[in-house]
Formats: sequence, C-alpha cells, structure tokens
Amino acid sequence: MPQIPSSRDLIKSADSPFLLPSDSDDPTTPLMDPADAPQKSYWRWSKQDFFPEPSFQNCSAYRAALSQTGRRFKERLLSRSSDDNELVNLRRESQNPMSKCLTWWDLMWMSFGSVVGSGIFVITGQEARNHAGPSIVLSYAVSGFSALLSVLCYTEFAVEIPVAGGSFSFLRIELGDFVAFLAAGNILLEGIVGAAGLGRSWSSYFASMFNSNNPDFLRIRIEGFAEGFNLLDPLAFVVLWVANTIAMTGTKRTSLLNWISSIVSALMIVFIIIVGFIHGKTSNLTPFFPYGAEGVFNAAAVVYWSYTGFDMVATMAEETKKPSRDIPIGLVGSMSMITVVYCLMALVLTMMVNYTRIDPDAAYSVAFAQIGMNWGKYLVSICALKGMTTSLLVGSLGQGRYTTQIARSHMIPPWFALVHPKTGTPIYATLLITTLSSIVALFSSLDVLSSVFSFSTLLIFMLMAVALLVRRYYVSGVSTRSSLVKFVTCLCTIIGSAIGVTVFWSTSKGGYVGYVVGVVVWFLGTLGLALLPKQRAAKVWGVPVVPWLPALSIGMNVFLIGSLGYVAFLRFFICSGVMVLYYLFVGVHATHDMANQKLGETNVALG
Repeated sequence: MPQIPSSRDLIKSADSPFLLPSDSDDPTTPLMDPADAPQKSYWRWSKQDFFPEPSFQNCSAYRAALSQTGRRFKERLLSRSSDDNELVNLRRESQNPMSKCLTWWDLMWMSFGSVVGSGIFVITGQEARNHAGPSIVLSYAVSGFSALLSVLCYTEFAVEIPVAGGSFSFLRIELGDFVAFLAAGNILLEGIVGAAGLGRSWSSYFASMFNSNNPDFLRIRIEGFAEGFNLLDPLAFVVLWVANTIAMTGTKRTSLLNWISSIVSALMIVFIIIVGFIHGKTSNLTPFFPYGAEGVFNAAAVVYWSYTGFDMVATMAEETKKPSRDIPIGLVGSMSMITVVYCLMALVLTMMVNYTRIDPDAAYSVAFAQIGMNWGKYLVSICALKGMTTSLLVGSLGQGRYTTQIARSHMIPPWFALVHPKTGTPIYATLLITTLSSIVALFSSLDVLSSVFSFSTLLIFMLMAVALLVRRYYVSGVSTRSSLVKFVTCLCTIIGSAIGVTVFWSTSKGGYVGYVVGVVVWFLGTLGLALLPKQRAAKVWGVPVVPWLPALSIGMNVFLIGSLGYVAFLRFFICSGVMVLYYLFVGVHATHDMANQKLGETNVALG
C-alpha cells in the first residue's frame, strides 16, 4: 500500500496554513503563530490556498488517501469538536478577525428584517391558495411555535459558543463531524435555495407593480426546458448580486441599512393590517378548513420558510459585543413579535380576498388591486420589496459566516475562510453563495425552491434540539456507559414516536388510536430523560423546562418534515447523496489531516 508523505515533507512553504515546528528535529521548538507570520495579500488563489492538506499535495498522496477512506471515515464519523476549538483554534484560519460591532438592537432588527422579508410576502399566497385556505393563520401559528422552540435551542448555544459557524459549529461539538458535515451541506443548500427564492419573489413583486395580471412578464420563457425551470429571471440574478455586494462592504454598514429599512417596513405592515381589517369580509373566511386539517399541517411545513432567518442572526454571535445579553433579547424577543405579526397578516389576506382568488406569486399587492385600492398595491409592493431586500442583506451576512466556519474546519477549501483585513467580512465565502444562488434563481421557480428549502431547514432545527439534549445529558469522560445507554434509549424513543405519529398521519384515513399511542410513547421517553441526572448546566442562559421543550421541538419538526410531499423527500435525498460523495472523496481526507495536524501540535507542545 502506498504511504502518504508526512506533513513535514509536504508542508514547508509559507503559503501553508498548517502550523508546524521548524525543520529542526528539536521537539521543543515552539510553533509559529499565524499572527507572527508575514501577512500575505488577501487576493490570492493558489492551489495551496484551496487544498493545503497533505492528502492533496500530489496524485500519489491522493491515491494513498483514497485507499484509507474506510478507516478515515470510521475515525471521523463520531469525532467531536470542542468549544475551545471552534472559538479559538479555527479562527486562525481566517487570518484576520471579524469586528465586534453589533448590539441587541442590531440583532433584533436583523432578525425582523431577515425573517419578515423572507416569509410573509413570499409563501403566504401560495400556501393559502393551494393547501390551507383561511386556516393558513393556524399554519403560521403552528410553525411559529415550533420556530420559537428552535430559537431557544439556538440561543443557548450562541450565548455559550459565540462563533460564526452557528448550527454547524454547535452540531460539530455535540453530534460529531459527519452529522455536522451533512448539516453544513444542508446549510449551504438552504442559503443558496433561500436566496434564489427571495430573488425570484422580488422580481415577481416588482413586475406586479406594472402588470398585476402577469407577474412573469419580465421573465424569459424557454420552450425546451422542463416545467418549473423554463422561465429565466435575469432581474432576480441582478438583485442577488447587488444585495450581496453591499453585504461584503461591511457588517455595521449593512446592519445600519437593515434596521432603518426594517423600521420603515414595520410601519408599512401596520398599515397593511389596519387596511386589511377595514376592507376585509368575514364571509371570505368560510369555509375555514377547505382542505381539512391535513392542509393546515402541509402548509405549516412549507410556511416554516417564513420563520427562517433567525439562524442567520445566530451566526453573527462572533461579531456581537455582549453575546450573553444581546443574543437572547435579539432572537427570542423578535421571534415572539414576528409570530404575532405573521398570524395577523395571514388573517387579513384571507379576509380581503377569497382564498380561491389569491395570487400565489404576489399575493398582497394583487389583493389590494382586487379590492379597488390600486394605489395600495404599489405601497404593498414597495414594502415587500424592502422586506425581501433586507432579507437578502441579512441572509448574505449569515450565509457568509456559515460558509466561513465550514471552510475553517477544511470541510470545504479554507480559502473561503479568509476575512478581508479592511472590511472585516468573508468576501470569498459570500461570493460563493452569491454565484450559486444567482444561477439557481435564474432558472428555478418558487414552488420548486420552497419544498427543498423547508426540508433542509426543518432537519437542521430538529438536529439542534437533539444536540441540546446531548449537551445537557452527555459529557465525554464524565458520563458513565450506563447513563449513556439510558440517554440514547430515551432519545431514540422520542424520535421514534415522532416518526410513528408522522407515518400514521400520512397513511391513515381516520381514527385516533395511533396518535394516542405515539403521544404516550413520546411522553414516556421524555419522562425517562427527565429522570436522568443532567451532566451539564447552562453557563449563562439556558432553555427552560429541559428536556420537555427540546423533545417537543424534535417531535414538531419531525412531524412537519413528514407533512412535506414525496418530491421534497426525493430532492433532499438526491442532494444528500451528492454531499456524501463529496465527503468521501474530499471532506473526510481534509478534516482527517486537519485533526492530525492539531494533534501533532499538541504533542509537540507537550514535549
């Protein structure tokens, strides 16, 4: 079997980010800190910047690495990171720090701007028309409660581990390298698809200002392409590049622009709600459940998109001045307010216009035109455009930070982790998301994008609740094997009962016995977990009523995933299959080399 060349043989150039002793054989020689190394230009793109690991130095090294894929995969499968590694060690990969410039005020309006713009103006009309009717208000209430549970989980992690990686870093610490990689792939997919969907909806609302009967009139139809991919949208392409370019110029500047715009949007939303109630008719709310309870939950699974965005704000923790104070206020406070706003806006839409006449692409602006307030449609369209623009700005900030931390771990090339010394922003990481999302937005319709986006988001939120339970009940080196077995048994019972209820819901035509059994099993699993001793308490700010709220979050997210259609599952598994192939051929070898390099540093330091 060919041998992989040693790190000392392969990494001696100044371009390598790996920290090694000098060529001297003296093991006490101190390591070189990146801060002491000569600063290189930010604008560089050599092979060493993309693939500095020993496994990719040449063809023979890569073939040797591939021959050890099985062993390396087994090694990395459950390998866990640590708080200090995510907070301190990986930041060296960016060479320059991100500036701490955000307060709770910034985070609150970032959350409002990101969530509101990405939700209510995009998905409400589509789901009210096709799945829920007037009961869309209940869909938003269900999704809002589930999202609030996820917000609590995110907040505890972000306060204790204020790092740019957000859920990626949290999952890597608690659930291991491979689960974190799958989450990372879905995070990137979520960012690309979410931004593309916003870009498409932005162009729909802009077009509706000039032609409310045909929101597609600015798009270019290509007859030879498949349905759902045959309307090219050059305006969405341009909007994404403009918004992301602004985000690359600086975090504080983008935040200032966001909160000013968000305050104006909030005032416009108040106007929409007031006018909607004045001109609305309660007769339009009948029938309230045209598609039954199934329609409520099917819509709830998709409108969950409307609540995403707060996870992007969690990635700003590394740039927050006082995470322990600012993050709980910014996230929990804003999400509670947003849930109320969403329910009111969904209600007034279905009161203004019968659900069968709602335009699925630009619902609110067309609704104003349908009740005779043509001037109102322009105001609504401007409000929607402003909201979606701020969502694009905050989404660009968040996805850039996610991508930066993923690159710091070497799961994707570390070149994307570099932070610009003047702007303090990860320009390369932002460019990656911008390029991919703009291409997807050019071709893909909104309904294609929304189902993929919802599946990825719900899965990550479910994993975050699992990670929180692991953090509270299992500490490596402290927990006994017996307590670990009990914990895993209870956790599997909770997840299994949620899956059982979901399957029964999807396949049963009536009866309640299956639901009762599933809920009882969930209760017993959660009760068993509650009787186990906690191995760790929250240091600063913690989720209340653990394990009940995280267990409920797991159940609700699994149920909402099960409410998505067959096509969403198919698209998700195809994307995940591509991610696993990438991990086996690239990611597992890069992270293996990274872990061994860190281990080598520790051994040298200990002498």
